Amino acid sequence: MKRIVGIAVIFSFSLMAGNSDGKMLLKNLKDESPLVAKKESNSAMELDQLYLATGLNNFLNKDILEKALTGFRKINPKKQILAIIDFNKPSNEKRLFIIDVASKQLLFHTLVAHGKNSGEEYATQFSNIEGSLKSSLGFYLTGQTIISPKHGYAMILNGLEKGINSNAKDREIIVHSADYVSDSFIAHNGMLGRSWGCPALPKELNKQIIDVLKDGAVLFIAGNSPSYDHKSTFLQ
Repeated sequence: MKRIVGIAVIFSFSLMAGNSDGKMLLKNLKDESPLVAKKESNSAMELDQLYLATGLNNFLNKDILEKALTGFRKINPKKQILAIIDFNKPSNEKRLFIIDVASKQLLFHTLVAHGKNSGEEYATQFSNIEGSLKSSLGFYLTGQTIISPKHGYAMILNGLEKGINSNAKDREIIVHSADYVSDSFIAHNGMLGRSWGCPALPKELNKQIIDVLKDGAVLFIAGNSPSYDHKSTFLQ
């Protein structure tokens, strides 16, 4: 009988301890939930403010800016400059946006070319494979400037996403200027010319843009690829 009573006492004590731990866990969750809600609220507020203050609400889908900001925060770059290329738009539209996140200013809004094998007017196919002549989606960190034998003043891009754009340096994907990125080229051809996978810029803006972006800014290239959204660790 004493043995049974002893077991009952131990069992009761265990239940009390378990209840105590459960209550503590619930308390911690309740304590944290306002912080999570506040963080989400601040992020949403920052998104709304940036979207309106820069005037991007007139040109860019808000979902794309939200994705770009999500990755930007995770990367936490030393430069508060965010460049977005929206390959959902045709090449005859201005689809490069460069934003000073700290001051909430749109610094540049201009044309940019996509890779030859990604599509004609629209970029619809993307690759991380060397020799594909396709653009790659996702998040990049800008590197140093170089003088390209073919393109002149240019900038290295470091792809941050394995299997998505991680071969950018090996593929020699750089930011550079090109004659086929201009309003006059569009007037004659209905669209821009295409690169070998590089985001090519108008000649008259090339140096200005590179000097703003070089050495540690974030570049996000968006496109119509549902599989990218699932694969990207920066968007999870």
